[in-house]
Amino acid sequence: ADEIAMVEPVYPATQGLTSRVVRKLAQQAVAVAPDLPEWQDPAWLAKRKWGGWQAAITALHAPTGEPDLDPGAPIRERLAYDELFAHQLALARRRRARLITPAPVIRPGEASERLLVALPFTLTGAQQRAVEEIRHDLASGEQMGRLLQGDVGSGKTAVAALALADAAASGFQAALMAPTEILARQHYQRLAPMLEAAGVPTVLLTGRDSAAERRPRLAALASGEAAVAIGTHALFQDAVRFDRLGLAVIDEQHRFGVNERQRLQAKGDPRTGGVHLLTMSATPIPRTLELTQYGELDVSRLTEKPPGRTPVTTAVLPLARIGEVAKRLKAALDSGAQAYWICPLVAESEASDLAAAEARAADLRRILNVEVGLAHGQMPGAEREAVMADFADGRTPLLVATTVVEVGVDVPNASIMVIEHADRFGLAQLHQLRGRVGRGAKASTCLLLYGGGDDGLGETARTRLETLRRTEDGFEIAEEDFRLRGGGDPLGLKQSGFPAYRFADPIRHRALMLAASDDARLVLGRDPDLLTPRGEAVKVLEALFDWRNDRSGLD
Repeated sequence: ADEIAMVEPVYPATQGLTSRVVRKLAQQAVAVAPDLPEWQDPAWLAKRKWGGWQAAITALHAPTGEPDLDPGAPIRERLAYDELFAHQLALARRRRARLITPAPVIRPGEASERLLVALPFTLTGAQQRAVEEIRHDLASGEQMGRLLQGDVGSGKTAVAALALADAAASGFQAALMAPTEILARQHYQRLAPMLEAAGVPTVLLTGRDSAAERRPRLAALASGEAAVAIGTHALFQDAVRFDRLGLAVIDEQHRFGVNERQRLQAKGDPRTGGVHLLTMSATPIPRTLELTQYGELDVSRLTEKPPGRTPVTTAVLPLARIGEVAKRLKAALDSGAQAYWICPLVAESEASDLAAAEARAADLRRILNVEVGLAHGQMPGAEREAVMADFADGRTPLLVATTVVEVGVDVPNASIMVIEHADRFGLAQLHQLRGRVGRGAKASTCLLLYGGGDDGLGETARTRLETLRRTEDGFEIAEEDFRLRGGGDPLGLKQSGFPAYRFADPIRHRALMLAASDDARLVLGRDPDLLTPRGEAVKVLEALFDWRNDRSGLD
């Protein structure tokens, strides 16, 4: 009876291999696990009161009670830190590999000066700092890898445009890639006139160009006559050849895979060195996600909004008051305003979601007696972009959409955003949708409608809506959204872009992750080839976790 353990580990069984057999094998393996040289800093171990790796792995397979199973238990924390440290080392190595890649030396010149003068506004302090950081990287002769993140409407495009002009001024070409055609066209319509005026010939490349349109554009890029290419995925197709590509800018980088970024960078000329990379995020990223997903990049943050942006008034109302909302909306549309009405993806099937959005558009058409556009995920791309273009050009006063309202599409005249069943959206998503209004001089409003009575709102949904009502700071919202998603949800975390960690919980172990990031950079900074005794031990840790480059941080 003495031998019956209080807690017994259960291992996943598979065909022909029972849980009991796996347990026996695990116990045998643990019994012969060597006492490996310590790769963690002794002072850090003492501070955290953690034991060695062998003791932790033994206790993991033979827990003595509930406390040993808690993510905060010393053995679990020790192994979580090992895992985070190994991952941060892999990212730090990637960063080092980039920094030893020679790249074109790019400095601002006459084209940059002309563009700065042509911008219809003065740069904010945050924009100036970001431009300085980017210019420092571009002039270093080492390959830049920088993430530019800022809030909705913080002016990332202007910063990117100056980098494009710098590349042209130094005799190199630059490419700006956006995830959708409508965004690529918008960037082109905005930037091309200013770049051309600054003496920087610019072409647009999208998947929908006719052969006759493409031919001269491709020729201009191949000959070096065009200095800047703005476009979609079409930019990295085989037919596209650059003469001297020096800089790649990627807008809304979360919509592109690592592979796509690399294919664009591969368009450079090996003789001039690696292509500099500037990626831009659509909305702020929580610090922990930034470290795991983009740990090899340097980060610039735009924390100010350009002057003249009107704050958006946010109100939270029960869905029962929808009639009142429609009445207020009619008065606003009659006075020349434009509005978005967002329907959630709530139903089990896409067909019924679509039916709900179509029914809502028909209702509003009838009640408001105005032209109503409808954009949803199942429409062919060209048709959806035509609807968006009608709204952007002011031909349609009201746009009903599922969440496909393109991020970044700019309609300065749109000053009202109604979000139905706002309690079913994530916080960052709501913030991003709200960012579609408040882009012009008009006072703007965002109405968050929630279903059920007051008591029908769960605690998390209430906190989410309250946070939005309280603040417009995207950085604060990103951290809060992340906190509300909570730990212990591996799938949710994976969808948010986290690697599939086995021991580490990015929310519970946030402090450990920040420490692991510093530690990894420090170790490789002092001992790049890992030749010291601790370096040799670190190599063992790397082999245990094996975050190879080809895994790109995802399991």
